[in-house]
Amino acid sequence: MSQTAPVAPAAANHKVSFAALRHPAFRPYMLGGFATMMGDNTEHVISYWVIFQYFHSPWLAGYAIISHWFPFLVFSVYAGALADRFDCRRLIQASQLLFMTASVTWGALILTGTLEVWHACVILAIHGMAGVIGGPAGQLMIHDIVGRDDLQSAVRLSSTARQVGQLVGPALGGALLIAFGPGLGLIANALVYVPFSLWLTRVPYTGHLRTAGESRRGLGLLDTVDVLRSVSGNATVMSMVIVVGLAALLVGPAIQVQMPEFASDLGDVSAGLRYSALQTAHAGGAVMGGLLLEWAGVLRPSPMTAIVLAAFWCVGVVLFAAAPIYPVALLALVFVGFFRIAYGSMAQALVQLAAPPNIRGRVVGLFSAAQFGMQTGSGITVGVLGSLVGVHWSLGISGGVLLLAIFILIAYVRGNARGSALTSGA
Repeated sequence: MSQTAPVAPAAANHKVSFAALRHPAFRPYMLGGFATMMGDNTEHVISYWVIFQYFHSPWLAGYAIISHWFPFLVFSVYAGALADRFDCRRLIQASQLLFMTASVTWGALILTGTLEVWHACVILAIHGMAGVIGGPAGQLMIHDIVGRDDLQSAVRLSSTARQVGQLVGPALGGALLIAFGPGLGLIANALVYVPFSLWLTRVPYTGHLRTAGESRRGLGLLDTVDVLRSVSGNATVMSMVIVVGLAALLVGPAIQVQMPEFASDLGDVSAGLRYSALQTAHAGGAVMGGLLLEWAGVLRPSPMTAIVLAAFWCVGVVLFAAAPIYPVALLALVFVGFFRIAYGSMAQALVQLAAPPNIRGRVVGLFSAAQFGMQTGSGITVGVLGSLVGVHWSLGISGGVLLLAIFILIAYVRGNARGSALTSGA
């Protein structure tokens, strides 16, 4: 078994800013996450343009969204089971290979003039599965590299790097589209994944070095029920799964999807500069939040803190939905991005810390199914409702309902903590 590099633990009463960066292997790992998210978003920009130009098909555009998120709902726990059982480096490499396959296949079909609708459907499904396979394995790798003490720092920095990738990806996609056209641009995008894949062949971490010798259960596509049963009494895991699942279902990616209409309503007739600024404010708020929270070294991870942060995020969503003028909307989106990364990264870290070690991958998969898979339903809660009452009202109502649900969840967590205190004192 390979040995992990020793890292001095943070002092109990002294929080180290950017603590995860003290681990040499985490730095290239974080850059690999950035490159993956950048490539992912680069492909989205070019492939969605191709779908519109080639087919002018609203249903195919809808399928593109469903194919991206639905696999997380169905297969995340199974992907977690794979991460529990096998070398996580190989699973991440398999994910990278699927991303590359999708980009190269898009490019080859476009260049040969043979792209058809069914091709697009298959490639979009491959792209969606790539994200699912790499997700839980990636989180176990982070845990293995930095350990428990610096896990929140690592999750937050990793999330921040991925947010930067989301900012850079569309710009790179647009540049490749202009410079090389969609076919060569997509093939060139496949090269983005190569350095991280090669690095994974050299790094000693497998996702299991710190938990070597623990029993690992068999695989099964119906593991979700067993995992839920195993963690049903774990208030930390269940409360975090519930809060991210509700957020995904009721709001999800609705802000980004409906952003063009919000930009138009706020006076951007051409949906140009102001639209881009709104998108940048949302992602930029997340990046700023991750960096500031790391630098300040505040917010000790706890279920109550994560839920309260999610409540602030909801307030930001409602403020954005109700914003009467553009500057207010811009500030609200910075607020939304800030608290999204604050509660999301803390929830992820708490789940990994509280999960039983022998099924940690499955529990992380359950969290991913809630955080990402439930976004499949947000098209109904915000999209369909928006067609009836308008996107401002639909987003505001969804955010308000979510805020009410979070208040109920706060009462649940407080009651559970009070019950645990009484039991321990008995």
